[in-house]
Order: sequence, then structure tokens, then C-alpha cells
Amino acid sequence: MVFAQVTKAQKPQSTAVKIGAWLYAGTLTVMVMAQLFEFEKLVPLFHDMAFPGGDGTGSLLICLIVFAEVFAIPFLLRMPLSILMRQCSVVLGILVPLAWLGVAFWVLHVYPTATMNGGILGTKVSVTPGLQIAFALVLLIAALWLSQGLQPRRKK
Repeated sequence: MVFAQVTKAQKPQSTAVKIGAWLYAGTLTVMVMAQLFEFEKLVPLFHDMAFPGGDGTGSLLICLIVFAEVFAIPFLLRMPLSILMRQCSVVLGILVPLAWLGVAFWVLHVYPTATMNGGILGTKVSVTPGLQIAFALVLLIAALWLSQGLQPRRKK
């Protein structure tokens, strides 16, 4: 039986990338804590968003988003991981803001004049879909920048 080998993360390409990774990991941690703090209220919020497939789709979507947020953090903190887990963590770090963009655009599509909570910071902090789009775009740009800045440099 062959087990995955744990490898150490490469050094970041710059100090700015290192600080950015810590800030993005901190942001994801705050988001996860806010969402899980009152998860029993967040699931009905996603049911109210009327995703195709009914309540089951909303429940599955919020569970997958929280899962992705948690497992995006190890890459950002440069924890010792297997190569496959490191790549999965990179992809999840990029998928998180894309998922929140999708949720915000869906809410605006279903409820064009919506001021309802988009759910990105749980139910305690109400974030409108427009603000959620701006926040998710910033996170997406950061995720793309960090996915390049924390990867090993290619030798010429």
C-alpha cells in the first residue's frame, strides 16, 4: 500500500504574497466562523433563495461552500500537505469566491430588487447581493494572485 507523501510548502515569491495569504486565510476563517455560528439559520436562508432542485440544492450548496472554505486554508497557511491535497486546496480557494459570486448573481436574478442577505457572512451580518459581488470579486482576484505567488517558481 502506498501512502501520500507529505511535502513542505515552497517559500512565497515575495513578502506581499505571504501577507496576502495570511489575510485571505484570515478572511476565510472569519467567513466560516460567521457561517457556522448560526448554521441552523443559514440553511433556511439558502432555501429561501429558490435554487433549482428545491431545498436540497440549497442545503447541499451551503454545505459544499463551507467545506471548500475550510479546506482552502491549508494551502494559504503553507502547511505540510501531499501534492494532491495542496492542489485541491488551491482549487478550492479559487472556487470559494466563484461560488459566492454565483449565489449573489442567482439572488439578483430571482429577486431583482432584493435587499436580502446573501449569506457570505452568515445570518448575523447581512450582506446585500451587490456588496457580496464586490467582496467576492476582491476575493477572486486575491485567490488567483495567491495561487501563482505561493506556487514554486519554475526554473528557466
